[in-house]
Amino acid sequence: MAVAALVAPLLLVGTGSASADPDPAHKGAKLAARLVEESTADGAYRTLREFQRIADRNGGHRVAGSPGHDQSARYVYEQARRAGLKVSRQEFEYTFFQGLAERLSVVSPRAEEIRIKAMTYSAGGPEGGLTAQLAVVPVDATTGCEAADYAAGAFAGRVALIKRGGCSFAVKQAAAADAGALAAVVYNNVDGDLNGTLGDPGSGRIPTAGTTKAAGESLAAEAAAGPVTVTLDLRTFMEKRTTWNVIAETRGGDDADTVVVGAHLDSVVAGPGINDNGSGSAGILEVARNIAKRPVKNKVRFAWWSAEEFGLKGSEAYVKSLSEADRKKIRLYLNFDMIASPNSAQFVYDGDDSDHVGSGPGPDGSAQLERRITDYLDRRGLPHEGTDFTGRSDYGPFIDAGIPAGGTDTGAEVIKSAAQAARYGGTAGVAFDTCYHQACDNLGNLDLKAFDVNIDVIADSVGTYAWDLSSLHVPVPPQHTDGQAGSGGGLHEGHAHEVDA
Repeated sequence: MAVAALVAPLLLVGTGSASADPDPAHKGAKLAARLVEESTADGAYRTLREFQRIADRNGGHRVAGSPGHDQSARYVYEQARRAGLKVSRQEFEYTFFQGLAERLSVVSPRAEEIRIKAMTYSAGGPEGGLTAQLAVVPVDATTGCEAADYAAGAFAGRVALIKRGGCSFAVKQAAAADAGALAAVVYNNVDGDLNGTLGDPGSGRIPTAGTTKAAGESLAAEAAAGPVTVTLDLRTFMEKRTTWNVIAETRGGDDADTVVVGAHLDSVVAGPGINDNGSGSAGILEVARNIAKRPVKNKVRFAWWSAEEFGLKGSEAYVKSLSEADRKKIRLYLNFDMIASPNSAQFVYDGDDSDHVGSGPGPDGSAQLERRITDYLDRRGLPHEGTDFTGRSDYGPFIDAGIPAGGTDTGAEVIKSAAQAARYGGTAGVAFDTCYHQACDNLGNLDLKAFDVNIDVIADSVGTYAWDLSSLHVPVPPQHTDGQAGSGGGLHEGHAHEVDA
């Protein structure tokens, strides 16, 4: 079904329209409380079990364009339909990418293996790899972003080692290619692995991989002491594929005031994706089931995006398909991506940029979405902190379209600090999700308490905004995070679709 049909006005049937209600705030509070009570981690866990079964019988994954994703999407479609929602599918084409070989070996002055990850849409190298000296780009605020960073002749025929920061990975590898580099390795500027993308299939000019901060700094120090020779074996595969988003919405409610709630449904090739992002997908499905037949004032639309792991392709296709008039009907977007990380912290997207870290604030209304979530957590006495609103998850296309956005996550491969361990429990010095983008992201890779809290966040927000959008226009004083600002622990610090440093 074409997306234009999804967003066209629908007949309001059954218990749907309630635009004449004299007290929408009261109705919203009642519905929010009811949804919080009814929407549980136990209920959503049944969906995760189904996702695991689907992955188990489809090569261990649910990657976009594969039978595993198709079966996951059909399951969600059918569950939403049976609940009473109006459901449709949106097909789109994207370029599938897979790293076939990802190996960096130090040949001299001493033998060492360095863990790397191919950047999505990287060019591939020769079978068996390429062997060359390492050339280190001097570190500054925009390392490797400009031609001046590459001394004439110093990078020709070599592998460029570049610190993350200041520009997109695509820009870095292009500048290295212009300087004659055979390949590029970008190392992180925070603890944890670096999983990045060059953005689109046409961007890759040389083999480009990401590695950890520790590995990069060690290689740079070694190269400063003398020549370092490495072998980089980075081979990749790409092809056009078709996949689809699942869109489900309440049959009632005014579509001139539409609330969109989304999570990506696809996994990576390496694993079943139960936390990333079966958790968000199961969480919004749990709330969708419970609101389906209840009266609402505003249209509530749920979306399960595909091909997020290839650069937000599903949410991007959806937003691009909207006419200007239909885009204006979407009053807000809430995103939930990885909400059950086993060594979790509680992150809330920093809509007002009160943390003053990284990117600026989201579109008008984003601060209010953040405040709604943090107020709810505060009422329950639950700690939380902001995470930079960079647009590197499926809220990105909505922000680009000027639609206010918000949501939560519980952390990915970034390392939990001692302060965060004291605040939330768990283990300091270990990633929020040690199974991020791995085969072990299975049913054993979950913090069910965090899962339950974040499902309650979804339920509270959805119930409120289904009736009352007035808080989007209430001025919000700056929020503070009790010293937690700038922790860098949020999902998008190194998520697979990350294009910016």
